[in-house]
Amino acid sequence: MMPDLGKYAEAVLSSYAVSLVLLIALVVLSWRRSVRVKNALKDVERKRKSDA
Repeated sequence: MMPDLGKYAEAVLSSYAVSLVLLIALVVLSWRRSVRVKNALKDVERKRKSDA
């Protein structure tokens, strides 16, 4: 199913690999940050309720 890329196969496939790694890194970093922000928000809300 893979097209014949000829002499450019290495460049094209390595570009795909780098792009895939960067996309995965972006997803993982965004997910980790969202978890941290949610936890920080929960802490702020918990402190606010205990102060009231």
